[in-house]
Amino acid sequence: MSGQKPRSEKFERGLKTRRAVLGADYVDSSLEQADEFNWAMQQLTTEWCWDEIWNRPGIERRDRSILNLGMTAALNRPQEFKLHLRGALNNGLTKDELKEIFLQIGVYCGVPAALDCFRIARDVFKELDV
Repeated sequence: MSGQKPRSEKFERGLKTRRAVLGADYVDSSLEQADEFNWAMQQLTTEWCWDEIWNRPGIERRDRSILNLGMTAALNRPQEFKLHLRGALNNGLTKDELKEIFLQIGVYCGVPAALDCFRIARDVFKELDV
């Protein structure tokens, strides 16, 4: 991003976690594509979500991934679901655990939501050769 703003300590801590969970390639691409219009959103999510929340003690990253899968499925946010599915794999969730999560999503969010989860997962598994 041309004219990139200075990065705070919170941003740098959040960035480290964001890269660990989502993958450096994805995160770096998001930052490179940021412009004056959406840089503030990159800053907000990196500092607030990835430092203030993901770096809190109390629950592990894999548990946060499980929560995010359920919430993004419930909110019908397939792009974010796909992103956090990759993060869940990076955080150590297995295909069998993901299957159980998707079945539970089906009960609480509806079968169409669970079907989308399974479809998205199949694509991600193929992309990542899981």
